[in-house]
Amino acid sequence: MKMLSKLKNGLCPAITIFALAIGTSAQIASADVGIKPVNDILAQERRQLEALGTNRAKKIAGVGGDSLIRIASLSRPKEKTVEIETSTVTSFKQLQRMPKATGGAEWACLTEALYFEARGESFNGIAAVAEVIVNRKNSKRFPGSVCGVINQGVGGKPGCQFSYKCDGHAEVYREKGAYARVAKMAKLMLEGRLPKITGGALFYHTKAVKPRWSRKFRRTASVGAHFFYHPS
Repeated sequence: MKMLSKLKNGLCPAITIFALAIGTSAQIASADVGIKPVNDILAQERRQLEALGTNRAKKIAGVGGDSLIRIASLSRPKEKTVEIETSTVTSFKQLQRMPKATGGAEWACLTEALYFEARGESFNGIAAVAEVIVNRKNSKRFPGSVCGVINQGVGGKPGCQFSYKCDGHAEVYREKGAYARVAKMAKLMLEGRLPKITGGALFYHTKAVKPRWSRKFRRTASVGAHFFYHPS
């Protein structure tokens, strides 16, 4: 109530004097209300008050500088806080609540690999394949990008690292639901929001085959239809 009394008794004349000092009349300010947003007008007044400095404002307004600056600060707009989701996703049920996934080249390459390598797998099965691809990207043994990892050996030695890249068929997404699902999981993996379940694996193969290299590597996990390995 004391603050309101000061505003009524002390600041109204002071603000009128101040408006004259900066070349702005009460009539112009009133007219501008109908043209400009109120926040713009308040922000302009705040900048003008602050530009004068505390001592100058005291002399013109006849009030304490601290009070004047507090009044000016009332027009400062509040900053909006943008919350970034960082929680780990562990099931298809959680995945369904997420919006449609989009992204850049790395996301597109990982989505492609997950679709053709693991789209029929369980949640953990898809996550495990995605993890191997990202593990390779982060390893000095392999190219330093997701796209580089997936396209390694295409048209040369040691041959395709992912069989679908050399099967002679065009990469066509015929199952829209499966594509939407792996697209979301690709985005989550690149954001670090999928569980780590392969023990740092760099290789995997389906349980239906037994390649020679699997005898030399250490098996780190068995997830879905695949076995996972690390060279050490």
